[in-house]
Amino acid sequence: MSVNRYNTSASSQHARHASLLIVEDNDDQWQLIQIALKQSFSTVKAVRVASAEEATSYLDNCFLQGRGLPKLILLDLYLPEREDGWGLLKALKQSSSACKQLPVVVLSHSSDREDISESYFYGSTSYITKPSDVDEWKRYIDTLRIYWWETVTLPNDRIIF
Repeated sequence: MSVNRYNTSASSQHARHASLLIVEDNDDQWQLIQIALKQSFSTVKAVRVASAEEATSYLDNCFLQGRGLPKLILLDLYLPEREDGWGLLKALKQSSSACKQLPVVVLSHSSDREDISESYFYGSTSYITKPSDVDEWKRYIDTLRIYWWETVTLPNDRIIF
């Protein structure tokens, strides 16, 4: 399998249909995220998985079915333990597949320096302390949309077999 490494025709069509993978095990947090997404980024296809295993399975299926990978992964660090989040992050960044290039934003209620440092050490693209209410989530999602969907240029997510 070879991977088309760079998107040579930055397609607005692709940007509109790109998905966001959210790895979040807490149903209450997921509810807040869903509300914020509906109000601030209703066009994104948000896919929620609740564990590292589900995330791995989802990404494997993207490859097996020839679907595009998500444009971005939001990863809750504590799934429920931080080792679970770090384990998934390490697996993604050590992968020989296109998953290695996926931007991963680690989310956590923790502002512990070790959590932050280790997340970056293992390859996190960013570390964000989780918002505490729906209005903060809406501001966060709006910023995420502007930055990741409208500003940066990322490698192509399509896999060529």
